Amino acid sequence: MKTKTIVTAVQAVTLGGVVLALAGCASSEGPWRTLRKPVTAAAPNCVAFQSSIYFEQDSASLTPEAIQVLANARDQSRGCAVKSVRVVGLADAVGTSDANLALSKRRADTVSSSLARHGFSKVDFDKAAVGDAGAVAASGATAPLRRRTDILFDLAAK
Repeated sequence: MKTKTIVTAVQAVTLGGVVLALAGCASSEGPWRTLRKPVTAAAPNCVAFQSSIYFEQDSASLTPEAIQVLANARDQSRGCAVKSVRVVGLADAVGTSDANLALSKRRADTVSSSLARHGFSKVDFDKAAVGDAGAVAASGATAPLRRRTDILFDLAAK
């Protein structure tokens, strides 16, 4: 019986020590409370970058993933001066060349107008459409990832 009482007493003392140690951690006098200078955010990294927006076959409608890519581009260029934005619409080799050129133009227009709504409203877009030009290799194989619009952002520090 005495052994059990001693073990219980040791456990109580140990538990009390843990409680006191944790109470010490809850003190408001830690190193985070005594900072004299505010923490500042790092300056934006204003370097040129490229993004690609992918489309379904025969479509110029933005997918939810494409909208997220545009939002990420806005976030990446935040705090920078946007010197230029080049939007190049592409198409695969399915269908006629004229239809593919028209589709790539619609894709470039869709992306440009969406960029304007996503924080690039004061930017003049340099738009181009190449249709299915370059979609077929010399071997006759078609490029499967041509259903896209490439966006080139040229940034500078403010």
